[in-house]
Amino acid sequence: MNIERERRLRRWPAGLAILMVGLASYAAWRHLAQAAPATEAQAAPAAKVPVTFATAAKADYPVEVEGLGTVSPFKTVTVRSRVDGEITRVFFKQGQIVKQGDALVEIDKRPYQAALDQAIAKKAQDEASLRNDQLNLQRFQNLAQKSFESQQAVDTQQALVDQVKAQIQGDDAAIANARTNLDYTTIKAPFTGRTGFRQIDPGNIVHAADQNGIVTIAQLQPIAVQFTEPQDLLPAIAKAFDHGPAPVVALSSDGQTVLSHGTLAVIDNTVNQATGTISLKARFDNADNALWPGLSVDTRLLVDTLKQVLVVPEDAVQHGPSGLFAYVIGDDGKAVATPIQVSMSGNGRAVVSQGLSAGQKVVVSGQARLQNGAEVEARPLASADGKVAAQAAPQAGTNPTGKAD
Repeated sequence: MNIERERRLRRWPAGLAILMVGLASYAAWRHLAQAAPATEAQAAPAAKVPVTFATAAKADYPVEVEGLGTVSPFKTVTVRSRVDGEITRVFFKQGQIVKQGDALVEIDKRPYQAALDQAIAKKAQDEASLRNDQLNLQRFQNLAQKSFESQQAVDTQQALVDQVKAQIQGDDAAIANARTNLDYTTIKAPFTGRTGFRQIDPGNIVHAADQNGIVTIAQLQPIAVQFTEPQDLLPAIAKAFDHGPAPVVALSSDGQTVLSHGTLAVIDNTVNQATGTISLKARFDNADNALWPGLSVDTRLLVDTLKQVLVVPEDAVQHGPSGLFAYVIGDDGKAVATPIQVSMSGNGRAVVSQGLSAGQKVVVSGQARLQNGAEVEARPLASADGKVAAQAAPQAGTNPTGKAD
């Protein structure tokens, strides 16, 4: 019994030693396992940040002011009859395009033709009387020369001739009036436009005093857009208007689709004191009927063009604690945060007045992952068709809106 106990006591130190060696080995393995990734991370170079860049370039920059407008007919008229009578024929359909001079409605001509015939007959009667009175005047003058007739009789006959001549002049006026009324029985379109709902049908009696009219015609080619701008912009708008046609672009109400191109036609003569705005009217050819009366549109009015200024995409401009900056990609492939000043921006482009030079590459996307001095994997900005986007200025009328920052 004692011998077995002694054997157990001898095994205990040996087992404890083995356990201590195992624990030390495990601790060493854990330390090496944790240290290895850190060593690898320190040894591996930092990954390049993928970004998209554009090149700063000199270009003409159009300065445009935006507004909200409503399309209205360039001309509109309610067609009314100028004579009384029964409608015998209607030549147009509702919503039809009619040309200037086209017949719209015909009124019963018979009473007006009769009035014209009567006036012509009255003139013929008076002309016959004039010829007779002129012959009598000649006879009286011959007799008076031989002292067979008094001068008073000659003067009386002369007055009678003059009276009949005046009657004939009145007959001419009556004929002209009767002919005009006869012409009024055919009502014609005063200008080319689109008809609305007609208010009459054949058989209706119309009067010159009727207020409802026969139909309304709206001129859609050309067409107008009335819009307003803040009164502070009036000097710039007036200057652009005085120096030649000021281009205006009409866009869909969401500002995404160009509907038509036109020019400024009218500047109102009074500023609205209640709203502090000036009303304007632009003229559009509207050959494709893209504009329709009553349609709400956005407008862009070109008031100036900045010649050969430094332009970058608006996405390149970043806001920081110290102001505006842009990431510029250097020859070493690193992006450096560069302070800049922007004089105008809008609709995707910005005019940089300080901080950049033409030809420098500026980051336009991927800035969220950038730090100052980070290495980048840069690719050029591509247009919708996959080609590298150019920095040339768009044509007038399709350019971004210039806004002062």
